[in-house]
Amino acid sequence: MTKRLEKRKIGLVPRIILAIILGIIVGRLPIVPEFVLQIFATFTTIFSDFLSFVIPFMIIGFVVQGIADLSHGAGKLLGITVLTSYISTVIGGLLAYLVASNLFPLFITSDLVDQLSQAGEGIKPLFTIPLEPFFDVTGAIIFAFMMGLGISWLRQHGRGKVLYEAFSDFGGIISQVLATIIVPLLPVYIFGNIANLAYTGTVFAILNVFWKVFICVLIMHLLYITFLFFVFGTYAGKNPIELIKNQIPGYMTALGTQSSAATIPVNVKCALKNGVSEGIANFVVPLCATIHLAGSIITITSCATTLLLIYDMPHGFLMMLGFILMLGVAMVAAPGTPGGAIMSALPFLPMIGIASQAMQQIMISLYITQDSFGTAANVSGDNAIAVFIDKIYQEKIKSSDQ
Repeated sequence: MTKRLEKRKIGLVPRIILAIILGIIVGRLPIVPEFVLQIFATFTTIFSDFLSFVIPFMIIGFVVQGIADLSHGAGKLLGITVLTSYISTVIGGLLAYLVASNLFPLFITSDLVDQLSQAGEGIKPLFTIPLEPFFDVTGAIIFAFMMGLGISWLRQHGRGKVLYEAFSDFGGIISQVLATIIVPLLPVYIFGNIANLAYTGTVFAILNVFWKVFICVLIMHLLYITFLFFVFGTYAGKNPIELIKNQIPGYMTALGTQSSAATIPVNVKCALKNGVSEGIANFVVPLCATIHLAGSIITITSCATTLLLIYDMPHGFLMMLGFILMLGVAMVAAPGTPGGAIMSALPFLPMIGIASQAMQQIMISLYITQDSFGTAANVSGDNAIAVFIDKIYQEKIKSSDQ
């Protein structure tokens, strides 16, 4: 009976879609007392404050171990893999920005901006709980980088095991907080946010933009995956079309799991089917699952640009470039739970002006509904990189034999 219930368990994306629909209905129904909406507004406010409290710990919990892991291991191949993954992630973000900044204004009109600016005041919470983070995001980033690099240096000299395991366990605690509190409550959080937007009368204008953004992002994912397989496949002397066909099981698995980590076993099999040597497949695929997030950054950059356009805020290239470059590093070792990438990105949204609670709520809502497609693009790109690294490895073997 338990197994049957688990199989029938509704996934995160359907729950979020249901939350959006119910939020619209509840927010627009005149028979719903304002007191009910205030209850959910109170929850979203408290949840948002708790999220802000957890974010610095997330940075420390995930980035420290991620950097410590990346700097320890397979020498030049590791360096090439990390550099290739970072460049691919940044290129994905830049392409998304160029498309979004030039295409999205066609359906984000001045009338829409005026409609949002003239919206009524939202529902106020019944009460708030003062919950200040232990330290700010900038301090957490600097501390995480310092400790990650320091632990990596210690490990290379046969020390640092205790520190590494301590931060690894701390990261496990934060992962548990995400898995048991934040992610399960996201639909309720989004419901409260959408209900508030519906109450102010802006929800339909925003959703009218959302579905168009969703289609554009999906097309960008598919085009970028194709681009990576054609570039790396051609370099490796393999048929890119066959490589893409062999990747379909990995893509579909990621759509269902919404987790790069959970897709690793299937993705390794896809890499082997693409002719990647077993050692390289076992090395590159798990590593890239935590450092190569081209699909996620395409989604995040597109959603962020959408919000900046909707609220008629600056979205210049240099500002977005700095955001994308920082995001490419910050999302290293993003948790393997649904929505992990956007949670890792939240501290950096104020860099581009997305600082208000309402804007960040919309950002989370927009991203999560597309998260599975971003994850599928991430893991597909991982195998394109595996083909590239395997070619370098094979050439290295040949040169050493000679």
